Amino acid sequence: MSLLEIRNLSKVYRRDSQSIPVFEDIDLDIETGEFLVLMGPSGSGKTTLLNLIAGLDEPTTGEIVVGGESVTAMSRRELATWRSHHVGFIFQLYNLLPVLTAFQNVELPLLLTRLSKRERREHVLTALEVVGLADRADHFPRQLSGGQEQRAGIARAIVSDPTLILADEPTGDLDAKSAEEILTLLQRLNAEFEKTIVMVTHDQRAADVGHAIMHLDKGVLER
Repeated sequence: MSLLEIRNLSKVYRRDSQSIPVFEDIDLDIETGEFLVLMGPSGSGKTTLLNLIAGLDEPTTGEIVVGGESVTAMSRRELATWRSHHVGFIFQLYNLLPVLTAFQNVELPLLLTRLSKRERREHVLTALEVVGLADRADHFPRQLSGGQEQRAGIARAIVSDPTLILADEPTGDLDAKSAEEILTLLQRLNAEFEKTIVMVTHDQRAADVGHAIMHLDKGVLER
């Protein structure tokens, strides 16, 4: 059975009396350990699709099943709990809180779990070690380079050992060297830690690190 199953997925935004379709009747299967890249022009719905998979948005029609659980059937409270255990989200602009250290930013998702303070600390230090930021745990975002901020964002995404990592343009705000380092890290998470990754990107060089590329354009998803 696939880790992620999407069936007949449609999303339509309504503005006043207008209906704005993003995509319709999308079907997609992703196996455990796959690294799938989503490409397509701006406004094609790539980020919307990631948000639907994460349960951050609701589809107009269709179903999303992750690990045998129907995401689309969950209540908001159930989704929050499910997301804290199963989804790691990596953002283009890092979304780190400037008043918190790297350690505290990475720890944030664990505050929704029942882990003890000692267990949270162990998880955070392990995640920071994996991304090469163990020596920056007490630094604030303003004291980190862009690449280091994204590493902290990735550590936050993996700290709960999620089932699925969703990355939205993770190299879009980085210089070429930092981008290459982040892509190498994502490849390592996939190969060494067997993380299933869905990544949105405009960059063909970034897309080349995935196992498969799918294109979303004019409401149609195809390889």
